[in-house]
Amino acid sequence: MSAANPWRGEASLTIGGRERLLRPSFAALVAAEGELGSLLGLVERAAGGELRLGEINTLFWHCLADREGLTRDALGEALVEQGLAACTAPLRALLEAVVQGGR
Repeated sequence: MSAANPWRGEASLTIGGRERLLRPSFAALVAAEGELGSLLGLVERAAGGELRLGEINTLFWHCLADREGLTRDALGEALVEQGLAACTAPLRALLEAVVQGGR
């Protein structure tokens, strides 16, 4: 896996002992928006402390650069296992990419 490039809004998350790249590409964000509705609404919910675990899972799933050997349920279980605190930095990076684009 290549290292996350914060200038492109990328982040990394350890899932099952393996570091995974989260890349907020146009295609990934369109796919996430197709399930979640407006991404700006998602950002607003996050800012208000109203973001749900399922929404985080959906955003991460679509932004995963490589899903090999991973199911969506396994991703969700990994998020719960790590706790939301471990997901905060990658979530913030993705949400900033939605709002600000590449830096």
